[in-house]
Amino acid sequence: MPQSPNDPRRRAPAGAAVLQEDVTVAIHAAVLEELAAVGYGRMSIEAVARRAGVGKTAVYRRWKSKLEMTVAVVSQAAVHGLRPPDTGSLRGDVRALLGMLAQALRHPLAAQIIPDLLAEAARNPEIARTLEVTLRAARRDMGEVVIGRAVARGEAPPGVDVELALDMIVGPLYWRLAVARADLPDGWLDSLASAAAAALSGNRGDPA
Repeated sequence: MPQSPNDPRRRAPAGAAVLQEDVTVAIHAAVLEELAAVGYGRMSIEAVARRAGVGKTAVYRRWKSKLEMTVAVVSQAAVHGLRPPDTGSLRGDVRALLGMLAQALRHPLAAQIIPDLLAEAARNPEIARTLEVTLRAARRDMGEVVIGRAVARGEAPPGVDVELALDMIVGPLYWRLAVARADLPDGWLDSLASAAAAALSGNRGDPA
């Protein structure tokens, strides 16, 4: 007798790839741990599979290459849990965004992975190009929401350059934590948020 489409005993078509969420989560964690342990250059799909406790085929079902896998996992990790803040003010949104990014950049894995990927990107144009396109798209999506709300509230003029605005907001924080590896003094994020919000609103007075 033919099985109903809703019959729980109905099997997936032969050859269909069923991607189990728990396996995907395990592979994502393994990629980040392997990157932190040995770096991109020495990382292999075989090592990632061993660390995740899965076969190589489980990895290849999801990504075709090491580069594709790395970019997908790092990009997902970079925006995981990050939602455009909505505090009701441009300064508040910028401060909340800086706080989230500071927490992400201070993560032990990020502190090891980011410098390694930057070094690899300097040697490999394909890595540089892929990371830039993928991460910029995610960053721009968040920036458009934050800046768009500020324009709608009248806190920023229409036509604000979102890319430039994000560079102003994120650039100093990224430089300090990821490049200079310096600490954040008390009140530094507050001052940066005030300065960035003042610049974006067109207020040339004292941002403090």
